[in-house]
Amino acid sequence: MRIEIVEDISQLEERAWNRLNHEQYPFLHHQFLLAAERSGCVSPASGWTPRHIALFDDRGILQAAMPLYEKTHSWGEFVFDWAWAQAYERAGLEYYPKLVAAAAFTPAPSRRILLADDADTDAANQVLESALELAQKEQFSSLHIQFPHPDELPLLAKAGFKLRKDCQFHWHNRGYASFDAFLQQFSSAKRKKVRRDRRRVAEQGIELRWLHGGDMDASLWNDVFALISTTFRRRGSIPYFNLDFFIEVSRRLADKIAVVIAEHQQQTIAAAVFYVGGHSLYGRYWGSHAPYDALHFETCYYQGIEYCIAHRLQHFEPGTQGEHKISRGFSPVTTWSAHWLKHAQFFAAIGHYLDAEQRHIEDYVDAVHRHSPYRKSSGNPAPEDSS
Repeated sequence: MRIEIVEDISQLEERAWNRLNHEQYPFLHHQFLLAAERSGCVSPASGWTPRHIALFDDRGILQAAMPLYEKTHSWGEFVFDWAWAQAYERAGLEYYPKLVAAAAFTPAPSRRILLADDADTDAANQVLESALELAQKEQFSSLHIQFPHPDELPLLAKAGFKLRKDCQFHWHNRGYASFDAFLQQFSSAKRKKVRRDRRRVAEQGIELRWLHGGDMDASLWNDVFALISTTFRRRGSIPYFNLDFFIEVSRRLADKIAVVIAEHQQQTIAAAVFYVGGHSLYGRYWGSHAPYDALHFETCYYQGIEYCIAHRLQHFEPGTQGEHKISRGFSPVTTWSAHWLKHAQFFAAIGHYLDAEQRHIEDYVDAVHRHSPYRKSSGNPAPEDSS
């Protein structure tokens, strides 16, 4: 077996990489990663330098890989370690650069060690050992595995990583025949609330339509990106992905990207961007030029649920945070990250912090359960835990 550190995803053959992506995570497709690099969103200038790990057999065939980046900041990771960086700075130490295994700007749990054979633990160990060796030999403070698949946690723990627990809100398709059948599992009051949300959108004369990548030209992407940018600026930030990225990924992954367009009097007033996986839908970006009553809920949540039901997708992950998702049928799901720090004393201190933080997360999830909209007599199981 031969390990290579690859600083440009185009150096790896598209089909060979995608052969490792068994679950068809859209943001781990070679085309997605290439669009991120070609558009400049992922680059040394943006603080994301590719250091992908590739493992080849003696025939030169790619057997395993890890999407890995050298980071000079912590933006776009959605696993917050700013306090750790500040503690390093106060101690006169450098926290950056660090290494991060992640899908850039995408807080969705998925495999971080891609394998031709999921049972090939030797290949998985070689990839992980290579990442640790890179962190140890070069001037990196740490190695972080963001949003790994739960199946990878034992391997990470055995390798000495400390695990960090967090929570997102996901929707699970329990074989619903329609959106109304899904709502029948709610208590009467919660069901009325959702119907009231949807009625308010219709009463404003707003119409919605779904488009996939092949339906989106540069002009339409320009309109959608303007809406996304406006919403980001209202929050004091800018989008991580630029217009060139969306145009490129739409061309390369036409059937894996979808957009809900909201129109009023034939004018586009809002949009939401989604990615379509093998079994899941992933909500990512939302934008509107002005506030509209309940439109965010309709566009980002209810439309996504309807899409999953219609296309028989089992899972809908609409993004991070947002307790308002609970009353709309989303359940708490455990997410994870794994961390290794070179400095032994800091590593031990962070381990103690993560133990305390985990107890807080568990208490929070228990409290959230009590606000579930589902009827106790509906037979709907308890909210799922990805652990």
